[in-house]
Amino acid sequence: MTLTPLASNQAVNDDPRRYEHLSTIRLEDPDAVARAAKARRRHPGVKSGRQNFIVAADHPARGALAVGSDPVAMADRRQLLDRLQIALANPAVDGVLASPDIMDDLLLLGALNGKLVFGSMNRGGLAGLVNEFDDRFTGHTAAALEALGADGGKMLTRICLGDPDTVVTLEATAKAIDSLAERKLIAMVEPFLSVRENGRVRNDLTPNAVIKSIAIAEGLGSTSAYTWMKLPVVAEMERVMAATTMPTVLLGGDPDSSQDEVFASWQAALALPGVQGLTVGRTLLYPADGDVAGAVATAASLLNHTSEASE
Repeated sequence: MTLTPLASNQAVNDDPRRYEHLSTIRLEDPDAVARAAKARRRHPGVKSGRQNFIVAADHPARGALAVGSDPVAMADRRQLLDRLQIALANPAVDGVLASPDIMDDLLLLGALNGKLVFGSMNRGGLAGLVNEFDDRFTGHTAAALEALGADGGKMLTRICLGDPDTVVTLEATAKAIDSLAERKLIAMVEPFLSVRENGRVRNDLTPNAVIKSIAIAEGLGSTSAYTWMKLPVVAEMERVMAATTMPTVLLGGDPDSSQDEVFASWQAALALPGVQGLTVGRTLLYPADGDVAGAVATAASLLNHTSEASE
């Protein structure tokens, strides 16, 4: 996949100093982040019959900068913030999933008013790390998310039956779920059954593997009252979704097929019971044609908002 640069007329601003004020604020007035969070207008809340659209932007914190064949596509923070602001400007986009650094930037930019906010909690399992499955919680804490007025936290939960570090990640995930539930915050759990091949971690995306990962993940923590699943779109999604009663958002991943094929697979999965919407990042923020606004608009058109008819 070859990326087309973001069209100049889509950028928030093409001045190389366009985000210099963020550095100045961080230097002279770091408390501005907390003030921006406190002043932020909250999202009205999730409801059945209205699927949610959340943009994911937590990949860089795990050292995962690649999109398609470009190994550093997400490295330019100015470009990433441009793309995120284009996506968040679409009123159909309900919110963001981000690591603390990106979340703080977006708060300072005033880009999160009226949006759902999910923090990325475990980013310690760096891409390519020798002990990648020891995915420690190095990002948002439940207490920090509560202070920010966030709606919840997300945790990547890769399960490798051949790696002893898996049990450490499972235990930490369970504790995070409990900590979020104590504050009535959503725990968005993203499980995979994973293996290490030739020094690289690969997620098993066969239906049976995804179903097994769900069975393990939904049993973590002392309560599942506030737990959501974040699942890949795979074959036999009807059978996959039959494995859980938890609200589920669909992830996009690093696209390896055409955009039309990806959107078609999302549309079919969004029609299934229990699917609450999309939580997608690279596929929409870095589309092959560079048209972020167009990709976001197309994805938004796939969502089901049946509750509107009865309001």
